[in-house]
Amino acid sequence: MSQAQDKLIGSVPTRIVNGARLSVTSYDGRVAEFNIAVWLQLPGLADLPVSLLVTYRDGDKRREVSVDHGKVNAHGKILLSGIASLPVRQKVEDMQVYLRSEVPPHSVVVEEFFVQAVEQATDDSRQALA
Repeated sequence: MSQAQDKLIGSVPTRIVNGARLSVTSYDGRVAEFNIAVWLQLPGLADLPVSLLVTYRDGDKRREVSVDHGKVNAHGKILLSGIASLPVRQKVEDMQVYLRSEVPPHSVVVEEFFVQAVEQATDDSRQALA
């Protein structure tokens, strides 16, 4: 079996990472959630499965979370999107989005790359109503 190939799609700016509100869950503890979407052209990977994942540093540990899986269409394009729930003990740092495939892509064209915190750390509209 071949080793999976990871290709960097992009790094998430610190201001976006720091803007996420941490929520507390009974299973994972503190979690930061991000909406992530990428529209990619992957020449040579038509009809092959790929995955979108997020890696990040939490204190001295490097962590990885799966976001979405799909099959590249006949034209070599795919949209992968989802909510990345990142368990965190200390702080999310150095967040990066990767494409994983069994076959190494010859090239990756990133048509769109979107990352946004599901909930912002401060919500001015709630404060105004209080």
